[in-house]
Amino acid sequence: MSVALARMVSLIGHPLATLPSALVLATALRTDDAAAPLRIALGVAAFAALVMALSWRQVRRGRWAHVDASAPRERRDLNLGLLAMLALAAVLAQTVAHDARVALALALAAGILVFALLTARLWKLSLHVAFATFAALLLWPLQPLASVAALAFAAAIAWSRLRLARHAPRDLVAGALAGLCAGLAHGALSGALRP
Repeated sequence: MSVALARMVSLIGHPLATLPSALVLATALRTDDAAAPLRIALGVAAFAALVMALSWRQVRRGRWAHVDASAPRERRDLNLGLLAMLALAAVLAQTVAHDARVALALALAAGILVFALLTARLWKLSLHVAFATFAALLLWPLQPLASVAALAFAAAIAWSRLRLARHAPRDLVAGALAGLCAGLAHGALSGALRP
């Protein structure tokens, strides 16, 4: 039972779900533009579809054993691809959607990936925990209760990743700290942005 629950929590807490959900919710909470959350949701859906398509392609070509990219080389390749896509998404959020706060969040998400790549010899940073923690902190200035609930969910995600033996405790701590730093940076920097 606990393994099945851990799988469910890990799936629901996937980085392609947590951070995008927080971005859409944060956009809806801070703007009167009813179309803005929809634009963000469509952009996120396109991003997620691209990530999934590239992952499946790697598996079909025999370069990866599984779409979760668990092997070190697979993880590095995935993180490099995600880094490029997040950088492009940040530029598009700023130039096309004209949303500096979303652009900043995407740039900071790319920063989490840079940190994961640079420290890969030390740990297998949990991107699930990093992005869940970051997502929770994005909500804090707009909806503190939702932020607290999201932080509790981030803790549940950490438990699930440990229970599924996907990470060691240090990987989870590194992920939580990376997400915390990104969230605090977003809070500090977004105040200087135009509404």
